[in-house]
Amino acid sequence: MKDWFLYVIRCKQGRLYTGITTDVKRRFTEHTSNGKKGAKCLRGKAPLTLVVKKKIGSKSLALKTEAKVKKLPKIKKEMFVEGKIKIKEL
Repeated sequence: MKDWFLYVIRCKQGRLYTGITTDVKRRFTEHTSNGKKGAKCLRGKAPLTLVVKKKIGSKSLALKTEAKVKKLPKIKKEMFVEGKIKIKEL
């Protein structure tokens, strides 16, 4: 069974995009290539920067963690990116 990762991407406008995957490098490449496999909301928002990559474990836990991060207000998401809030604290 592959490990799942939570990742956060920052676009040039400063917005944060959160996602999960088993292969962060592949997924980030999909987002930056502006192809069909990348998120629509990131198209045309280059340059993109990978700011967080956290190993979560199971897909179930990754989905739950992703939902928690996506619900955070912008200020708390920034604190998460800076490492001031840990995954366990979500």
